[in-house]
Amino acid sequence: MNNINTIILAAGKGTRMNSTKPKVLQVLSDKTLLEHVLMQAQALCSQVFVVVGFGTEQVRQAFDDDSISWVEQSEQLGTGHAVQQVMPYINDDSISLVLYGDVPLIRQSTLENLIVQAQKSGVALLSVMLDNPTGYGRIMRKDNQIQAIVEQKDANAEQLTICEVNTGIMALDSGLLKTYLGNLDANNAQGELYLTDIIAMAVKDGKTIASVIAENDSEVAGVNDKVQLAELERVLQQNQAHQFMQQGLMLKDPARFDCRGTLNFGHDCEVDVNVVIEGDVSLGNNTTIAPNCIIKNAKIGNNVVILPNSVIEDAVIGNGASIGPFARIRPDTNIGESAKIGNFVEVKKSTIGKDSKISHLSYVGDTVMGAGVNIGAGVITCNYDGVNKHQTQIGDGAFIGSDTQLIAPVTIGKNATIGAGSTITKDVPDGQLSLSRAKQAVLKNWHKPVKT
Repeated sequence: MNNINTIILAAGKGTRMNSTKPKVLQVLSDKTLLEHVLMQAQALCSQVFVVVGFGTEQVRQAFDDDSISWVEQSEQLGTGHAVQQVMPYINDDSISLVLYGDVPLIRQSTLENLIVQAQKSGVALLSVMLDNPTGYGRIMRKDNQIQAIVEQKDANAEQLTICEVNTGIMALDSGLLKTYLGNLDANNAQGELYLTDIIAMAVKDGKTIASVIAENDSEVAGVNDKVQLAELERVLQQNQAHQFMQQGLMLKDPARFDCRGTLNFGHDCEVDVNVVIEGDVSLGNNTTIAPNCIIKNAKIGNNVVILPNSVIEDAVIGNGASIGPFARIRPDTNIGESAKIGNFVEVKKSTIGKDSKISHLSYVGDTVMGAGVNIGAGVITCNYDGVNKHQTQIGDGAFIGSDTQLIAPVTIGKNATIGAGSTITKDVPDGQLSLSRAKQAVLKNWHKPVKT
């Protein structure tokens, strides 16, 4: 929207977090609290101001974004004082939207409604109904019109029974806001400049306060400690899970699913319990993910099966592939169509060809593997010489016997066979058998050691 300014209050220390990081840098899902708020603000407004105080440099360094205007509140003297720091940079002929850096789940549709109401009346306030309003400023109404906000510490017994509370989020005509901010005083229990006092001033001037009531309390919930952070994490995850299921994703138990990034999926995908999605993940059609898997920044094709306890990071999994159980696919890996990566197999920075199989107990790193290759149990590509990494190349149709070490750099030809228990240090020609074993011997007169 044009001519809309957002003022995000983010100066607090967040003592109850017991952290060296400012409160607004605490992480919810895959983003900081402040980042969640900024996303909504930047989608709506022409200019965004962030008021910082505690840990100013830490907060600013967390955001490489030239569109943000940073304003420092050197002394924390209340919400009214914080907003005062911004007003010299805002034109009178605009709307100012006041948000909080520790209220991460505010919805864009709610803010849009609030701005529209402010454009009509000059002052719009967001409130919410709480079963337990303790600690919040109460909304005072007369004939259903908002008259004032009374803070918890300043409220009398009757006012404390009111369940409609102030969220602190409001939108105002900037010219009016400047006038009222100039008239604030600190005559209250906290000795601070309350932004909420401008509501009573506006009413006294005959202004009608437009009222928007949030649909649920989680949308306007602030975060003051790690308990509240965890509570909002579950709310966010439940909201995402509900949305994914409506779009066709089958979640075995939505209460035991976490998406800490973005997830795109095709038809008839199924995700079992305790799966964690991080970064940017896409699933093709008819793909299933078994319990206890972690998938980060991965592109997974159609008809893929990810078996339990597997970890996939920064990788591409081709159509029809099978991964796991207990497999680890590390960054820069491309698993080909219908390939199999079995239990306790680790693959790193490698290309695995179509229909190739690494079924169990192997490490394959810095490798280019052709199609139809069979890797036996316990095979290791020895890619590191203590200083540099080297590549192994394995041709189509090769068979690598169990317990083999391929000492890179080395090339195994097409349809070559490596005998079990070999240590291969030289290139192997196409279609040839290569092995390296000492002659087996039986030692006579040998006796098994006995315990002394």
